[in-house]
Amino acid sequence: MGSDWFRRFGPAPDSGVRLLCFPHAGGAAGAFLALSRELTPEFDVLSVQYPGRQDRRREPPLADIGLLVDALAGELAPFADRPHAFFGHSMGALLAYELARELRRRALPGPCHLFLSGRFAPTPQGSDSDRLDTDEKVIAMIRRLGGTVGKVFDDPDVMEMVMPPLRADYRAVGAYTWQPGPPLAVPVTVLVGDRDPVVPVAAAAAWREHTTAGSDLRVLPGGHFYLDQSVPEVAGIVRSALRATAAPGPGQRALLHGESPVGTPGPQ
Repeated sequence: MGSDWFRRFGPAPDSGVRLLCFPHAGGAAGAFLALSRELTPEFDVLSVQYPGRQDRRREPPLADIGLLVDALAGELAPFADRPHAFFGHSMGALLAYELARELRRRALPGPCHLFLSGRFAPTPQGSDSDRLDTDEKVIAMIRRLGGTVGKVFDDPDVMEMVMPPLRADYRAVGAYTWQPGPPLAVPVTVLVGDRDPVVPVAAAAAWREHTTAGSDLRVLPGGHFYLDQSVPEVAGIVRSALRATAAPGPGQRALLHGESPVGTPGPQ
């Protein structure tokens, strides 16, 4: 594919919207395998592979959101040759949001839609659930969040392999400080499980404050990893939004290039 950062799990169409997916803390590109199978070949689905895991396990993980965003912004250009959207889960939602902001700062083509899943909207105060300064606290949080990833801690050999990237990811999230700025001019779909132990629905809904292009809140049954049981439902939500993007009107065409719709003042 010409980049170490992206994986494709199915056939890619020659045209149409491209969806780039950003995994959770400790996660790898394969976290979006099932969603990719649901959406391809109608859409070109790429999943981000962070350093330090799976086939990139020999590379040191990046323990800084800014460094991850900067690296991704530099790798994205070959994949921005058509309208593209971002889907991020948990830490991945934060990365998707900050990458969209960085692309705007660089005057580069940004996403036509943001799907922000399993993550509360950023605030100046941050959250204690991100500030985990020991391995014991990280492991306790992973067990609290549930999902299949928690089972790896029952195997010492597997635990030794997954802890370095997991530790780095939580260090990155814990050190993240939101910097105020103009909201994005990108439509946002927010997804959250109704029993997520660390992301209350109201905190997820607050993403609406970070866009001028409207937001849609979808609450699905389940906890933090609701997606594991709701792939068809999530695929339907994504499909509907991206199909609308495929035939944009004048205002939507402007949004594809990070501009403001006709008649709408842009960020100052």
